[in-house]
Amino acid sequence: MFIAHTIADLRQRLSGAREPAFVPTMGNLHDGHIALLRRARDLGDLSVVSIFVNRLQFAPNEDFDRYPRTWEADCARLRAAGCDVLFAPDERELYPQPQTYTVRPPAELADILEGEFRPGFFTGVCTVVMKLFACVQPAVAVFGKKDYQQLMIIRRMVEQFALPIRIEAGETERDADGLALSSRNGYLSPAQRAEAVQLSAALRRIAQAARAGQADLAGVLAAETAALAARGWAPDYLTVRRRSDLQAAAPGEPAVVLGAARLGETRLIDNLEI
Repeated sequence: MFIAHTIADLRQRLSGAREPAFVPTMGNLHDGHIALLRRARDLGDLSVVSIFVNRLQFAPNEDFDRYPRTWEADCARLRAAGCDVLFAPDERELYPQPQTYTVRPPAELADILEGEFRPGFFTGVCTVVMKLFACVQPAVAVFGKKDYQQLMIIRRMVEQFALPIRIEAGETERDADGLALSSRNGYLSPAQRAEAVQLSAALRRIAQAARAGQADLAGVLAAETAALAARGWAPDYLTVRRRSDLQAAAPGEPAVVLGAARLGETRLIDNLEI
């Protein structure tokens, strides 16, 4: 595995690649990331993973400083999974000047759900992804469905800027009990880890009600939200949205159940397509 810490070294290594396949990450890798890498290896002639903890997508009160940095373990996992190139710039390399040019996605998609509770988050995501795309110049990039809204926003960004990049979606990887894999799961205490599965369980029950044509779906959402709160969670949202644009879903439309809630100091998100 070739490790590039500078854009110049990365471009020199990729100069002969015809179809690089790219997986952007913030490190602290888990099996979900490795599944995305394996998908990338099948889609391109050379696999590229980036590790960069992007300050632009963290609000001042969020966990940028304590976000886990697990460099040695990440490198070992990537080597074992057959990664060809790891791009690991520092902030001075990726942002040599203050990043005053940014990519702001449309409010109707970026200021709802995650964007409502994390203002500016998707501007930070789009800006760093656009810059990473400029550095790597991939033919294909793989993003996980666990970050459903992010995946949709990146797809739209690529379409509207006519970038020559195919965006592929990787299915959400889960532990045996159903908890979606996430780098932030490492913040959970053993008791919280046992409790954390309740979020995915709530989403499954909502999805079952929606599939069954439950007339009072709003009542189901309210009941599941209240049940999580009674267990000590602080829910941000549980909702059913149209897959195409994350607006309100009419009966029979392809939909997705999305949820976000805080358990102690850890905020977890998950979703299930209906």
